[in-house]
Amino acid sequence: MFRGVSRPSASLYTRLCSMYVNQTRYVFELKENDDVCRRALQLGSFYLFHNLSPFLRKSGRIYSAPAVSTSELQRILKECGRGEQKMEDSVLIGCTDSCVAEFALDLGPLERPSLEAELKGTFTDLRKAFLQLRGEDAPLLSRAQALLRWHEAHQYCSKTGKPTQKNVSGSKRVCSANGMIYYPQMSPVVITLVSHRNRCLLARQENFPEGMYTALAGFCDIGETLEETVRREVAEEVGLEIQSLRYSGSQHWPFPNSSLMIACQATVQQDELNVNTHELEAARWFSLEEVEEALQRDRLPSKREDGTLPLWVPPKWAIAHHLIQEWVQEQKSTSEL
Repeated sequence: MFRGVSRPSASLYTRLCSMYVNQTRYVFELKENDDVCRRALQLGSFYLFHNLSPFLRKSGRIYSAPAVSTSELQRILKECGRGEQKMEDSVLIGCTDSCVAEFALDLGPLERPSLEAELKGTFTDLRKAFLQLRGEDAPLLSRAQALLRWHEAHQYCSKTGKPTQKNVSGSKRVCSANGMIYYPQMSPVVITLVSHRNRCLLARQENFPEGMYTALAGFCDIGETLEETVRREVAEEVGLEIQSLRYSGSQHWPFPNSSLMIACQATVQQDELNVNTHELEAARWFSLEEVEEALQRDRLPSKREDGTLPLWVPPKWAIAHHLIQEWVQEQKSTSEL
């Protein structure tokens, strides 16, 4: 997704590729073979949730997501009167570089305060904590919550009404009556940074943290291409017609359910905005200088003397940040020619 990273040496590149292939093949085997996955549960690590809220610890302004070992989880379940069978309610979310399987488990039926006291942390709403998560934890928790939510919502077959059962890894659910297989899905969403000459367009919704602006985003309608979605969303939200469009990157996003954010850069010929207040609280053009300054902030800025907040944008691991950073770099490169 991100560009501008220097290429490793040939030998290092080969080792990294080999590691990636080994991890990918191992995860595939865990998904397809219940016996292998069941054995991996006995040696794995677990990220815990309570009613879809992840277990987090906070240091200063940053949240981290600690994992617990199988033995620690078994002890907790035993103390809470739950057997090891509860472990099979977990879902596979990946594996470490050393091929230790990683799982997510929702402990919703268990008493939350006692769990938090035992684990020395809190179960925190992911939407509230997401912008303050460590970069390496955000994709993991995003995938974990999305899978747990999908399983919670698909316990019955939409055709027969009969219960579905998940396989051990949680990579699918199967109808008990007709064998129909259901796989986790996510919805495509376009996120587009619109620019006009040396300014870019950023917008905010009412539920955003104060002062935060980001790129325009919207779900793809059935039957639309990505290009059609971008054109429609820009017209709907700010009353502009795009002139050019190009793909930039993609990222999984856990809100509102599970989305694939498809990032694009777009330009427009006109700059007069007609903001759709049913969709947005505000939208405005920002100069290169304003955006550069916002990118340098790594935390929520302090209010100005007049009580307003300077512009701040999503964190570095968010695709919106990448789009904005990419635009800034291109503007600076153009000005140097």
